[in-house]
Parts: sequence; structure tokens; C-alpha cells
Amino acid sequence: MDLVSLRSLPKVLLHDHLDGGLRPETLLELASERGYRRIPTNNPRRLLEWLRGRGGGVERVLWAYGHMVAVMQTASAIERVAREAAEDLTSENVLYAELRFAPTAHTTSGLSPDEAIEAAIRGLHAGAGERGDMRLILVAQRQNSDSDLVADLAVRYREHGVVGFDLAGIEHGHPNLDFLDAIHKARDGGVSITLHAGDEDGIDSILEAVEGCGATRVGVAHHMVDDVFVRPDGSIEVGARAAAIRDAGTHLEMCPTAGLRMHNIAPEQHPVGPLHREGFKISLNTDSRLLYGGDVSSELDMVTRFHGFTLDDIQAVTIAAADAAFCDAQTRQTLLARVKRGFAIA
Repeated sequence: MDLVSLRSLPKVLLHDHLDGGLRPETLLELASERGYRRIPTNNPRRLLEWLRGRGGGVERVLWAYGHMVAVMQTASAIERVAREAAEDLTSENVLYAELRFAPTAHTTSGLSPDEAIEAAIRGLHAGAGERGDMRLILVAQRQNSDSDLVADLAVRYREHGVVGFDLAGIEHGHPNLDFLDAIHKARDGGVSITLHAGDEDGIDSILEAVEGCGATRVGVAHHMVDDVFVRPDGSIEVGARAAAIRDAGTHLEMCPTAGLRMHNIAPEQHPVGPLHREGFKISLNTDSRLLYGGDVSSELDMVTRFHGFTLDDIQAVTIAAADAAFCDAQTRQTLLARVKRGFAIA
């Protein structure tokens, strides 16, 4: 399918960072308004080269996010970024999205975490209008000491647009099991759990997120590849650890383009194809549109060109994403009906 046709398909997005969806022009404008002078260019194209040109690894990602977050320290800036993100997503027929947001990262100029959350929710509602349904997942940063606070916030805003709790940041040395109190607090308060795992650390990190922390979804999970082997004849062998994750029904929020950039691999080396063919529940996501480039349609284009996904495959992973969404049953039923109707006329 060509990119125009892919853009018209209905989409469900489960793993996209709100600050990672900044338009480059908006980043430059907000930096100017704030007097933020650590960005060495006023040219959007050169800005992208600067942000994307420092190699892979989580440290580079956190460096880039530091600049994105630095210009989002007022309610008006957060609301604008959220509104534009919702507009950009609905423009390519994203019917439902859950955007990740670390509220404590936006308080250096006196904004409270509550004010940051409320600004993001206002922006998402304004940008989506009647075209899409946009929710928030609140993120705690492993390297900080904000997990209990973020869990409290997720519970408090559960009826006001927040649907999930996540851990992100530096995985190595900060395993998910260290944050069980916050995870249990969020889960006991009715908030769904998705955890970043298996991008910096190996597959055991994913298994700990599922079996040790009770996560029903895992973000990125690139190191599933450690236990899923493609034989020379093209057949696939699934190891015991990967099989346990699959058999638990865990949904994997795959971010193919981000995986290519983070791990410096070719498109055909990403595990998304083998995982899909072996019955893992996966969705296709963007992670950070500013940092990694592309959009949801580009992710679909990548898997069709390099992993042989057909229209039926794309429909299957879109339905899997809708099934895994952290929304109420009625919203899910309506979403599934819209997805199936959209593919029926594709």
C-alpha cells in the first residue's frame, strides 16, 4: 500500500510521548519565548539534525528530551504542545491515542504537577475535538524520586483523562521491581499499568515487568529479540522466556522506527515481524515523532515494506491495540466498531 492509502486507515496509538511530539517549529518558538538559549539553531531542519545526530542510547534520548521539556514549563506551552499533537494525530486518522507525560518534569518554573496535567488534558481535548479520543498516561522517571507522587496523581486524575501509569528513564540499575509500592498504589487505585522494559536491559526486564509487577502492557520491548530466533530457513523459534510473555497475553507496544535508531539496526532486523507471525499481541507506535521522525503511517509503511505486512495484518494489530487500550468497555466497543468499519471501506 502507498503512504497516502496508509494515512487513510483507522489507527490506534498506545505509545507516544507528548513532549516527543513537539513540532520543530513550535520547539523553536517556545524556546524564543522562554529565552532558552541552549538550542544552537533557529532553523527547523537543522534542529532535527542536531537532536537526532548524537548516536543511540538512553543517555542521548534523555539529553534530547531535556531540551524538549525545558520549553514546556508553563501551562500555555504544555496546552499548545498537547493541542498540536492531537491535531497531528487526528490528521492521519488516529481514532484513539494514549500519550505519555511526566508531570513532575514540567515544574521548574513554579507550575504544579496538577496544573501541568490539567493543561495537557485541555490541549488534547481542544486538538482532537470530535475526531479522536486522546488520553494521558502519567510517567514516573526511574532515576528520580517521583514514582509515589506520580502514582497518586494518576489515581486522582483517573476520571479526568488519565488512564495509565508508566515507568521510564534509565532502566539499567533502576529495575521496575524497585518501584513496586508505586505500581501497586496506582493499580489498587484503578489505574492500568504499562512499563517501559527491555529496551536498555534484556528480556529478563520484560519478564519482571509482567510477572513481578503485573504490567499488562510493556513499552518498546526491543529485547524480545533475545529469545525469538529466525532460523536460516525462515522459520522461527520462540524461547521459554518469550513464550511466557506471549502466553501471559502481554501486549507489546512496539516502536519500530525508534528501535532502528536506538539500536542502529536495519529495518528487516527489527523483531516486529517475527513477533507478529508467532502470535504475540503487538501494536505499532511512534514513541517520539520529533526525535525519531515519521508518524504512525510511516510505521505502517515500514512493516509493509520490510516485514511483509498485508492490509489484514495491519487490521489485526490495530484491533489488538484497541483491545489493549486503557479505556472503559463502552469506549473500547465503540472504538473497535470504528476500526472495523474503517478497514471495511479501505
